[in-house]
Amino acid sequence: MTRVWIIPVHDSTRVRDVRVATEEAGAQARLDTHRTAVAALVATELATNLLKHAGGGRLVIDLVDRPGTGARGPAVQLVALDHGPGIRDVTAAMRDGYTTSEASLGAGLGTCLRISSAFDLYSTHRGTVAVARVDRGAGQEETRSAFGAGGINVSLAQAEHSGDAWSCARSGSRMTLMLADGLGHGAKAAHASSAAVDELHRVAHLPPAEILRHMHRALRPTRGAAVAAAQLDTGSGELAFAGVGNIGARLRSAGSWEHLVSHPGIVGAQFPATVPVRRLPWRPGSLLVLHSDGLPSRWVPPDDAGLLAHDPAAIAATILRDASSAASPVRDDTCVAVLSCDRPAGRP
Repeated sequence: MTRVWIIPVHDSTRVRDVRVATEEAGAQARLDTHRTAVAALVATELATNLLKHAGGGRLVIDLVDRPGTGARGPAVQLVALDHGPGIRDVTAAMRDGYTTSEASLGAGLGTCLRISSAFDLYSTHRGTVAVARVDRGAGQEETRSAFGAGGINVSLAQAEHSGDAWSCARSGSRMTLMLADGLGHGAKAAHASSAAVDELHRVAHLPPAEILRHMHRALRPTRGAAVAAAQLDTGSGELAFAGVGNIGARLRSAGSWEHLVSHPGIVGAQFPATVPVRRLPWRPGSLLVLHSDGLPSRWVPPDDAGLLAHDPAAIAATILRDASSAASPVRDDTCVAVLSCDRPAGRP
């Protein structure tokens, strides 16, 4: 099931909580002692930066697979989000060992970049998003194509399990991004969305409508889920989209955003007789966003070309951060997943 750790970092006592949660995540990802210590060092540095430079923020920790990147098993993903003043000189901040804080470990963001399997940073006057992944190997992620996928998943009220899940699977020239929202909250919702993830990796060779039909059978023992599958054929340059239930989707192509609409129903419970499939060209610079209904329906797509060139997980995290605030917090489990192209994933 989708296990997430969400730690608000507003005082120094939470830095230890971040380290402990990261060590627990490392154990679940079956990292060895050294790689778990690497993840804990990166997480501690990110948490310290939230306190000293942003006036606080939150750290989201979960396990992610990186299909097609050469990653060895699940990685621990660390996402730091804040609404601080941003980093004035990102280039300087990314130098190995650079720090301006006496409370820092002295590792600095540059060291985090060097020792992580993947690291990316996006910073503006609206705040900073930092994404790090640590897997079982000692090197950086190796991308095998110009296409990348990434996401972020947060549970309602910092619960242990999120009822949402996302995953990406590749079969030949087909790359399928899937997002599932299990009905309700908690462990039973997480069981439904996790069943969708498992089924995706069994049937990724099929077209989207058939994938959803197989998921319907697989999810019958569960409470069901809303599910959307977007499949990019990297050979033909065509995107096929199909969704059942309340999953949001927006495609950016040729500089503008377009809604992709899911069909009413529940995968595993009330499956429609016909699943409409939308087919669109995938052009250079195209970008797809899938999200659960925890994201406000009127969220504003990013228009910063600089952001759109970043790691897909950083894009997803920025969308999540900017769509909510203390005055308008998320009211459900929330998952955002991004499919992008024309860039090597995992490096800034």
